[in-house]
Amino acid sequence: MWNKKFIKICLLVIWSVGILQICVSCAVTAKNRYFKAETCYHELRKNPGTQKYRYNWLRCINKFQAVYKQTPSSPWAPAGMYMSGELYGELYKRSHRETDKHEAIDVFRRIIKQYPNSRYRIKAAAAIRTLETDVSESRTSKRVTHTGKTKKKYAPATPQTHSSTRKTVDNTTTITGIRYWSNPTYTRVVIDASRETSFTHRLLKKDPAINKPQRLYIDLKNSTQGKNIEKFTPINDNLLRDVRAGQYTSNVVRIVIDIKSIQTYKIFSLKHPFRVVLDMSGDSMDAGSTARSQKKATAATGKRRSKGVSVKQPQRDRPLIVVDPGHGGHDFGASGYLKKVYEKDIALQIAGRLAKKIRKKLPYEVLMTRNNDRYLTLEERTAIANTKNADLFISIHTNDSANQSTYGIETYFLNLATENSEITVAARENATSTKNISDLQTILTDIMQNTKIDESSLLASYIQDSSCNYLRSRYAHIKNKGVKKAPFYVLLGARMPAVLIETSFISNPRECKRLTSASYQEHLCEGIVNGIRKYVEKSRSAS
Repeated sequence: MWNKKFIKICLLVIWSVGILQICVSCAVTAKNRYFKAETCYHELRKNPGTQKYRYNWLRCINKFQAVYKQTPSSPWAPAGMYMSGELYGELYKRSHRETDKHEAIDVFRRIIKQYPNSRYRIKAAAAIRTLETDVSESRTSKRVTHTGKTKKKYAPATPQTHSSTRKTVDNTTTITGIRYWSNPTYTRVVIDASRETSFTHRLLKKDPAINKPQRLYIDLKNSTQGKNIEKFTPINDNLLRDVRAGQYTSNVVRIVIDIKSIQTYKIFSLKHPFRVVLDMSGDSMDAGSTARSQKKATAATGKRRSKGVSVKQPQRDRPLIVVDPGHGGHDFGASGYLKKVYEKDIALQIAGRLAKKIRKKLPYEVLMTRNNDRYLTLEERTAIANTKNADLFISIHTNDSANQSTYGIETYFLNLATENSEITVAARENATSTKNISDLQTILTDIMQNTKIDESSLLASYIQDSSCNYLRSRYAHIKNKGVKKAPFYVLLGARMPAVLIETSFISNPRECKRLTSASYQEHLCEGIVNGIRKYVEKSRSAS
C-alpha cells in the first residue's frame, strides 16, 4: 500500500516538474521573441532612412505579433501585443492611412478583452483615447473648413457606389496621377491617390445630339486634384479615346474615360498605397482589324509612365509565358533567416533560372516583368502580361513565418481564401493588413468573373506536385503544403491562367540556406518546368 502511494507521489512530482519546465521553456521563448522584436524596433527608431519604408515598420510589427501568437498565455504576450499597437499608431502618424489607425485601435481593444488583469490594459485604454481624440479633432477641423461652401449638383441618375471602399472624413485625399497600359483588346487604367477614399462610378451612353461619346466617370470623394496630375491623357487605342481629370466640386475629383468601343469593364481599389484600378476589355476580332495601324510602343515591357503604354502585339510563332520575380527596388519582400538575404533577390535569381529552362525545354517564349532590381507595382505586373497577351503568368516569391520551424512549398491561384493562413500570406505579399484582405474578399466574386480560375487551379496543382516530387528525389525534408487560394493583388485581372509560387520559407534556417544555393534553385526550376509541361499536355488533350 505504501509503495503504491510512494509511486503516485513520485509520478505527481515528475509530472509537475515536466509542466514547470514546459512553462519555463515557453516563457523563455516568448522573452527571446520579444527582445528580438525590441531590437528590430530600436534599429528602426535610430535610422531615419529605414523609417521611410512601410515594409520596415510592418517587419517589426510582425515580430511583436509573433510573441503573443506563438505563446498567448505567456506574460510577454500582452507586452508584444501592446508594442504592435504602438507601432501601428506611430505608422499612422507618418502614413495618415486610416487602416493603420484602425489596426492600432483593434490591437488595443483586444488587449483589454484578452488580458483584463494585465497592466497593459490601462495603457491600451489610454492609447485608444489618444487615437480617438485625434480623430475627433480632425473631424471638427474638417467641419469648420467646409462651412459655407456649396456643391454642384450631380448627374440626375444615381451613380453606382463601390462596395469595397469606406468614406474617409478625417483628411482630404489628393489624386496624384493616372497610368495606363493597353493593347488592341485590353486597357488597364490606374488612378493613384495619397490616401484611401470612397468613390462612385457610372457608365454613360453615347449621345450624338451633343457630340458626346460613350464614357465612364469615376467620382472620388473628399478629394482634390494634385498639381502635377495630367488633366488630359490621350490614349487612342482601340478601346479608349482619352482620360480627363478635373475638380468637379470643391471636394470631388471626377475622372472621365472617353470610350470608343468596349464589351466589359471591372473596377476595384487596392490599398497601401490606395489606387483605383479599371480594366476594360473589347472584342478581339474588331480590335484586330486595326491593330496593324498602331504605332510601335517604346516600352513593350510595360514601363510605368503617367501617360501610359500602348503595346502593339507582334506576331508570335510560339505561346508566351510571363515570369514575374516578386518585389524589387525599395520593396525588399521578406527578410531571410540568414543576414542580408532578401526575398526580392532570391525571387529574381529563381525567375531568371526558370526563364532559361523554359526557353530551353519548352516551346514557349518567355518575358520577365523585371530583369534587375527595380520596383514594379503589383497591378503593373499583371498589366504587362495582359497587354502582351500572355498564355501563362507565373509569379515567384519566397514564404515567411514568425515561426522559424515552419517550412514547405505552396502554390496559389486567385480565389476566395478559406483559411487564416491563406489570408496572412496574401496580406504579406499585398503589403497590406489581413483586415483589408477580408474587405477585398467581399467584392472578389465580381472581380473574378471571366477569370480563368479552373485553368489556374490546374496549373497550380501540376506545378506544386511536380516541384515537390522532383525536389524530394534530391533533398530530405521537402514538405508539400499543397495548392492554396487567396486574393493576391498581383493576380487580379489576369486574363490567362495565373499562379503565385511560394518557393520555400526564407524564414526557415534550412530552407533559407537552400534558397541561396544555385543547385537548389536549378532543381526547383526543373520541377516547375515539369509541372508547366504536364499542364500544357493536359490542356492540349482536353481541347
